[in-house]
Order: sequence, then structure tokens, then C-alpha cells
Amino acid sequence: MTASAPEAGPAGPDSAPATDAPSGPAGAPPRTHTPPGTENAPGTPTPPGTAGASPSPHRVPRLAVLLLITVVTALAALALGRYVVPPNEVLRLLVGQVLPLDRTWTPAEESVVLDVRLPRVLLSLLVGGGLALGGAALQGVFRNPLVSPDVIGVSSGASFGGVLGLLLGLGSAAVVGGAFAFGLVALVTVLLIGRLNSGSPILMIVLGGTVTGAFFTALVSFVKYLADPESQLPSIVFWLLGSLATATYAKALTAAVPVLVGATVVLALRWRLNVLSLGDEDATALGVPPRSTRVLLLTAVALMTAGAVAVAGLVGWVGLVVPHLARLWTGSDHRVQLPAAFLIGGAYLTVIDTLSRTVTAAEMPLGILTAVIGAPFFVFLLARSRNRMWSQ
Repeated sequence: MTASAPEAGPAGPDSAPATDAPSGPAGAPPRTHTPPGTENAPGTPTPPGTAGASPSPHRVPRLAVLLLITVVTALAALALGRYVVPPNEVLRLLVGQVLPLDRTWTPAEESVVLDVRLPRVLLSLLVGGGLALGGAALQGVFRNPLVSPDVIGVSSGASFGGVLGLLLGLGSAAVVGGAFAFGLVALVTVLLIGRLNSGSPILMIVLGGTVTGAFFTALVSFVKYLADPESQLPSIVFWLLGSLATATYAKALTAAVPVLVGATVVLALRWRLNVLSLGDEDATALGVPPRSTRVLLLTAVALMTAGAVAVAGLVGWVGLVVPHLARLWTGSDHRVQLPAAFLIGGAYLTVIDTLSRTVTAAEMPLGILTAVIGAPFFVFLLARSRNRMWSQ
């Protein structure tokens, strides 16, 4: 009978990993217990003479299925809209950009797909994937399924930078830059508050995020108070509700840099989240420094969140709902769950954005649809799964 993983017991230099009672042939070496999801982790003890395990074989094809669903969703978004383009023409048009194909599409279809919809779809994939991956990483760091990127205050800081640029009448580049800069300012503030007390770092980070978010939210309200109600306030309110209506290739590139850099860091450290789930003492015993790992993950999540808010405004519920969907689909192993959250988040926001520009004559802000759809769906997930999502 294999010993179960320690929950939160103290680990010191003399502590040894749990082992099974000797069984089988005499003289056989005892089996060393390794935390689930950390078998391949660098620095993690591995039983002598055994190879490190990999993610469950039946879960790896699920990522391939999610990738296929995301690609199909993106192609459908390129075809659907007020001006419908046949899906086969969308495929031929995209392939025709790199391969010599007979031109069967019209100039209007080419302009709609390449100039209007493609940058918007790319942006929705990046923003949705970044927010969902950030939410999944934060839920693993804090070991709390109700945590989202808003908890570290970066969204509020980035929104203040954006509305300040709108108030001052600066260009779109300055609005994006201001949102990104103040998002990083919010992160630094949270980390500094977290160092004020050496007791519970997670608690101090949550409190720091709450205080920082409330402070920047007050500044956003102050900017709206100062804005001209005829010319400036409507644009500020619309930007805060979230929208991809002004998507361009330049904005997609602006979002791609912080989102992809942050995603690379989070995905590279996803095995460490499995170790952190055992508690700080056990993580330290296994060679994973909890404080520095947590700061690095929070910085990467802040990069993704600030980049997403800078180009799309505030888009809520994606970082809260999508990680639960990924957990139901793949289980709680972060090595598989985090890539799944990125793919599901991109496809989810692409669907939401397609609905926002096709359901009504006037485009509906993303924040409204994500809240209207996400809130009841989250309640449904909680009622359906209860503790099953975290007990896998």
C-alpha cells in the first residue's frame, strides 16, 4: 500500500521521503513516494532505477482535440459576421497568402477577412488565452478556485493607465502604453506590500492586491468624474467595458509580446505548481523555493493581464470560468491543465467576440457578454462538479 503525500507537515534537513513497507522479494529497494505531477520535475527526487513518469496518456490527446477546436473556432469567426464569407473561401484565402492558388475569392472577401476579422481573431485568441492561463496559474498558486487575475490588482492598475490616456486625449499607442505601465506599477506595489510581513506571504499578496485594486479603482472613478460627459466619458466607459472593435495587427503584436512572454514563463514552471500545491514546507524539501517561484509566476501573470487589458480593456470572468473548464477536461495536473486553459480561453473569447459583433446591430461590449454568460455558467459548474474538480 503506497503512502500518500504529506499535506502540510514540517520538513527539515533530517526528514526523509515517505516509503512503502518492504514487499515482494527480499532485499528489493523501497519505493520512494513522489508527489503527483512532479515525477519529471528537475530537482525532484526520483526513485533509483526508474524513469520519470509523464502526463497521463489519455490526457495528451485531449490537448490535440482542444487545439483542433480552437483552430475551427477561429476559422468560423473569420467566416461569420454581417458579411458572411464561405468557409472554403476563407481557407483558400489564408492558404493563398503563402501558396500559389487560383484566386476564387472576391476583393471584398479578402478585405473583410484579412483587414478586419483576422487581426480581431488573433487578438481574441491572445487576450482570452492570456487571461485564462493567468487565472489558472493564480488558482494554483493560491490553491483557491475562486481566484482570478483581478485579485492581484493588475487589472485595476492597467485600467487606470488606459483611462488616463483617454482623458488626456493621447493616441491609441499612448493608451496601450499607459495601461501596460500602470499594470506593472500595480504589480510592484503588490509585491512590496507582500514583503511587509514575513508571516503568510500568500495572505499578504492577496491583501496587497485588494488594497492596490481598490486604490486604482478609486483613481479610475476620479478620472471619470473629471472627464467631459459629452466627448470623453462615453469613450472611457466603452473602453472599460472591453472591446476588440479597434483591433489592428499593431495591437495584436503589442499584446503578443507580453502575453506570449508571460505564457512561456508560466508553462515552463507549470510542474512547480504541482509541487507548490503540497505546501511551502514540502516544496522547499523537494528543492522548489516557494517565495521566488511565486513571485516569478505572479510577474508572468501580471505581464499577460496588463497586455490583455491594454489592448482590450477590462474583460471579466474569463480568468475565473475557463480554468474550471480546463480542470474538468484534463484534471488537476498543471502540466496539462495550463495549456488546456490557454487554448480554451482563446476559443472562448473568440466565440464571445463573434457574438458581440453579430447578435445586435450595434456591437455589444465584451465585458457585458462575458458577465452575462460567465456568471450563470460558473454557478452551473459549481453545482454540477462541487468538489470533484479539485479532488482529481
